[in-house]
Amino acid sequence: MKNTFLLFPLCFLFALSCNTAKKPEAAAHTVATQNPTQNIQTIAFGSCNKANKPQDIWAAILQNQPDLWVWLGDNIYGDTEDMELMKAKYDRQKGHAEYQALLKACPVVGIWDDHDYGANDAGKEYGPKKESKALMLDFLDVPKEAPVRKREGAYQAYTFGSGAQKVKLLLLDARYFRDNLEPTKSGKPRYYPNKKGDILGDAQWRWLESELRANEAAVHIICSGIQILPEEHMFEKWANFPIARGGLLKMLALLKPNRPVLLSGDRHIGEISVMNTNNGLLTEITSSGLTHSYEAASGEANRYRKGDLVSQRNFGLLRIDWTKTPIQLTAELRGLDNVLYEKFEF
Repeated sequence: MKNTFLLFPLCFLFALSCNTAKKPEAAAHTVATQNPTQNIQTIAFGSCNKANKPQDIWAAILQNQPDLWVWLGDNIYGDTEDMELMKAKYDRQKGHAEYQALLKACPVVGIWDDHDYGANDAGKEYGPKKESKALMLDFLDVPKEAPVRKREGAYQAYTFGSGAQKVKLLLLDARYFRDNLEPTKSGKPRYYPNKKGDILGDAQWRWLESELRANEAAVHIICSGIQILPEEHMFEKWANFPIARGGLLKMLALLKPNRPVLLSGDRHIGEISVMNTNNGLLTEITSSGLTHSYEAASGEANRYRKGDLVSQRNFGLLRIDWTKTPIQLTAELRGLDNVLYEKFEF
């Protein structure tokens, strides 16, 4: 397995061109508790939420009447190997009246990042990851028969809408299979790049390729707990694994899924990043955090950033205008009282 990945991306690109990649364990599925044919116009999302802090941002989120909510990680701050404690924190979050109002208003899906996975900046070495995964899926009310329950890792795919207004949501697991990072002596940057390491693991790469190759949706939304496009900052990011990041970008370039959009969290800041590619603009919307943020953030470099870095608490919105040709997508970062911090149309 490891040696196979070290040949990446050469053998990976060969597999793409020859259409020889293995099929995933299961295709995208729908949220069973909702009407899967309902067309999606407004997707709300966010990350970094402490269950013991005020849950006062949910009212602003609900003002936008979202058709879907997506958790992008650090949905609670578990930071433990004690699964009873982890469950108690999930139960506390789920019991908040403000969050209950969201659950009644729209479907909820999501993926984890490090703190709800179980440990700060953790990867595949974290011990009780199977037990932690089960607790997260229970929190999200993922059906017991869902494909994600039957395989290693928490990656998931969902489809919403029908016909020409279908949206595919791909939730990447950047923790369960992720190789190790070596801390630097100075702490700036925090880690040395792992020039041979992987993030997703072989099975998840095959699954992602197959989901994107299908290309039956009008919009493809790819979600990751950690940022994909930004390269300069000193914290966790896909750029710490250059082979994996390059492979994901090459996969998108080769398979050309309709209207790809990246969503991410983790950073306790919000920003919109845009990369020019041979297939047009690739946009990433980072939203973090819901209950706390890095209010002192300023001056952080990001060559791909559009607009300003948002240091206030925030949530993200992706609006889809199906009446326009081509489809109009709008990214927004909003905060308490629904104040608009950033907006980008693409």
